[in-house]
Amino acid sequence: MRMRESNEEEKKSVCVMDASGPLGHALVARLLRRGYTVHAATYPHHHHHPEEEYQQHPRLKLFRADPLDYHAIADAVHGCSGLFAIFNTPSSSQSQSHSCFLDEEEGMVEAEVRAAHNILEACAQTDTMERVVFNSSVTAVVWRPQPEEDDDAALQLDENTWSDLTFCRRFKARLWHALAKTLSERTAWALAMDRGVDMVAINAGLLTGPGLTAGHPYLKGAPDMYDHGVLVTVDVDFLADAHIAAYECPTAYGRYLCFNNAICRPEDAAKLAQMLISSAAAPRPPAPPSDELKVIPQRIHTKKLNKLMLDFTSGVYGDIN
Repeated sequence: MRMRESNEEEKKSVCVMDASGPLGHALVARLLRRGYTVHAATYPHHHHHPEEEYQQHPRLKLFRADPLDYHAIADAVHGCSGLFAIFNTPSSSQSQSHSCFLDEEEGMVEAEVRAAHNILEACAQTDTMERVVFNSSVTAVVWRPQPEEDDDAALQLDENTWSDLTFCRRFKARLWHALAKTLSERTAWALAMDRGVDMVAINAGLLTGPGLTAGHPYLKGAPDMYDHGVLVTVDVDFLADAHIAAYECPTAYGRYLCFNNAICRPEDAAKLAQMLISSAAAPRPPAPPSDELKVIPQRIHTKKLNKLMLDFTSGVYGDIN
């Protein structure tokens, strides 16, 4: 599949799926401003829809796409040159279609994997498709048995690192989010390579903003993530810009760790805890005093993404090797 030879080429149609969440909403707005025709696909369980703000926009086309329905996905991506794939699995109580799963956690893992398979298969069957930008998570990178403390090389994580599936299954009660993201991303990569789909993955930190609560599944292992220097967050504007760069920059390839805040100092941890308390509907215990925490060396970085963003903003595209 051929990427654009120039970013001056006439803009084409792209699909954002799911377009109703914070990231999807930000991507729809940016893509419309950049001149694309946008297929905004929303999932049935979400209540916010992009037509509420963009109802009159001439280049916005609205779709309903169940991530577990291949044909609905194929309809949404038909004629598109790009897809921004965003999937946040609903709880079983939010969708009757998930009631067949044995339990909520098993259902979320299975739904993520099935959705990734359906999305990549639909893109493989779309002749106009040039690139898929797959929104994944840092949790698909950082969860693994801890190496010896004096093994500095093993302590550093990058885009080549994957969360250990056996480790995630062993602690599934709190690591089902990592298990779902790891399995779904591996499924997407396997199908992309088998079908010849040009795919780039964005492994994002915790998306901060309105609506974030301490109940977010990403945070179930937050204390351990902090202790190991891998607790990271990202704001929606930075994350959306990274997705646009991954789609438009011809040199983009593989996986990109994406975050703009590393929680490694006690004051940062306390600030995050306070934000979660403030956004929660029910009162929660106060944030831990900063003297209970210590400064932790940061173990993951965004060097690869930084280069991509520099190339993208400067318009200079070098060799990927």
